[in-house]
Amino acid sequence: MTPVEKARRQAVLASRALAASGQGDMIWGHAAVRDPEGRGIWIKAPGWGLEEVRDERLQLVSFDGEVLAGSGTPHKECPIHLELLSARSALQCSVHTHARAAVAFASLGTPLLAVSHEGALFGGEDVPRFRDTGSLIASPELGRRLAAAIGDAPAALMPKHGLVAAGNTVGAAVMHAVLLEQACRTQLDAMAAGHVTVHSDPAEALAKRALCWPPHQLEAGWRYLLRKSVGAGEPPDWKDEEYLP
Repeated sequence: MTPVEKARRQAVLASRALAASGQGDMIWGHAAVRDPEGRGIWIKAPGWGLEEVRDERLQLVSFDGEVLAGSGTPHKECPIHLELLSARSALQCSVHTHARAAVAFASLGTPLLAVSHEGALFGGEDVPRFRDTGSLIASPELGRRLAAAIGDAPAALMPKHGLVAAGNTVGAAVMHAVLLEQACRTQLDAMAAGHVTVHSDPAEALAKRALCWPPHQLEAGWRYLLRKSVGAGEPPDWKDEEYLP
């Protein structure tokens, strides 16, 4: 498998893993994988659900926003991925979804607490939020401002819109999106029952982050999501794990 074939395969698998985790929103939301030849990003073509992504439904979009391979026009929100991956050279993948728990939680304007292991991913000091607009990130300028808002964090909330996540591996980016949504859902459940009084302070949250979410644990979660996604379409060849981180 060539590096480009691996990147294409990972773009398919990232999409299916997000769908398997419940982050699909009909045909909206996407994962982008950096092209190993530096030409841009591999991302699903518009009009397909995350669970429907196959190799022939991918596009290679340049950092100038041009479709270099695949058919059709690029996603309006390609600047999310193009600018984020341009700003952080170590990133291999970025994710944008409209995960319902993340959207609902962001509307409350309350800090994300380390109520659970997932919440500890953000160090017990809330999660970055992009508040410049609740509309589409359809321009390079908005993409750059979103990249600045997430900074070096694993993910950020986009109030009135969704979430964005990133990772130095494809699996890490997918897991960061999944874990942010789970942290939001857990805190929403707790707040529905009453006032949240028990959660990790920043020191404990940072310690838990190192213990609970090292790279090998993120990879284990990613592999689980891949196994779970097998029923959502053409299964990967489990005898060949070259596409894994």
